[in-house]
Amino acid sequence: MSTGVFNTTNFTNNLAKKSFASMITRLMPNGQAPLFALTSYLKTETAVNTTHGFFTKTMVFPEFTINKDGGYLTTSTGFAIDATDKLLPGMILVNDRSGENIIINSVNSTTSISVTRDVGTTGPKAINDNDVFYQVGNAFEEGSQRPDANNIIPVEVNNLTQIFRNTWAITGTAEQVEVIAGNKTEAENRQDCAGFHAADIEKALFFGQKSSGTRNGKPFRTMDGLLNIVENPAYYPASYGGSVNSFTAGATTNWTQLLAMLDNVFDQATDPKSSNERLLFVGGAAKLVLNEIGRLNGTYQLMDGQTNFGLRFDTLKTPRGTFRIIEHPLFNSNASWAKLAVGVDLATFNLAYLGNRKTQSKEYNTQGKVASDYGVDAIGGTLTTECTCTVKNPPANVVIRNLTAAAQG
Repeated sequence: MSTGVFNTTNFTNNLAKKSFASMITRLMPNGQAPLFALTSYLKTETAVNTTHGFFTKTMVFPEFTINKDGGYLTTSTGFAIDATDKLLPGMILVNDRSGENIIINSVNSTTSISVTRDVGTTGPKAINDNDVFYQVGNAFEEGSQRPDANNIIPVEVNNLTQIFRNTWAITGTAEQVEVIAGNKTEAENRQDCAGFHAADIEKALFFGQKSSGTRNGKPFRTMDGLLNIVENPAYYPASYGGSVNSFTAGATTNWTQLLAMLDNVFDQATDPKSSNERLLFVGGAAKLVLNEIGRLNGTYQLMDGQTNFGLRFDTLKTPRGTFRIIEHPLFNSNASWAKLAVGVDLATFNLAYLGNRKTQSKEYNTQGKVASDYGVDAIGGTLTTECTCTVKNPPANVVIRNLTAAAQG
């Protein structure tokens, strides 16, 4: 009970009308659009144009590799290296093999630096060709000049808004016909429409490909989905060398191979609260492979008196992080997708709706509503959503195709 004027704080939990994505979660928690449904619990993002862009940065960790046949003596102070693009005077770097620290005095060219040796307790050591040096900080003298600036060049990621539309409609006669079981025909049609709308958005979130043009003489756009973004090398830092977090499994997959495919995502810290947790959406065939890998690499014993048996793994733990396994119903719609696994970092993922074009329902001939029904003896309505997919750190996600069979190892 409350006194005074009723206001929005008086709503009990889930009494107020929810967004379409949120309602999908509540009405169909195990339905065909789990990723779209989860976006209702993420921070809302708004696109102000049909092209929605954002920038992503990946931290730079300076290093270099010696590029000199025969290496250098303990007294050498000029080094030929692979590249100097991440280096500045004043940086201290350690030889990973010998432990000697050096400090950079000047960057002479794109492949040459001058240094001071023996900056520390290890002492000067001979340097071999292909020795790798990693930065361990910087240091400057008293009264030093201001050092040069170092910048991280952001990578621009653009996507396009896509318009999704689905309609339900039944004749005025069919509306009044009583059915033996289930909801009234109108309710069934509404629910089917909602399911199709959510499924169409969900498919685009995973499998969409960006395009722009005209259709029927009018502007037309489609958006990039998760797979297309994660598998685009342009969205990865230079340190990845053109490789992406996309893998195709062999005829069999063992634990060691699976771990190698999943491990790279944990190089990216995107959420300080839970940076080592991801969702892993899988098809039915892929889930069987993951469970079989677990069974083959563990011990399973049946005890006398058991009335049930079997294994089901819903969580996959690696030395560096955790994947929550979710079997995706849409992936089971064909044999290829059934072998698919997509690791998603929710901290990097969201939907951006164009202005107020979150899912809207416009109906005709229902409860006195008329919206261009053209005199048709029927009732119906159309759901419309315009949004785009954002993945603000693609290397924190992973795609694995063709998980076919498990192996021990």
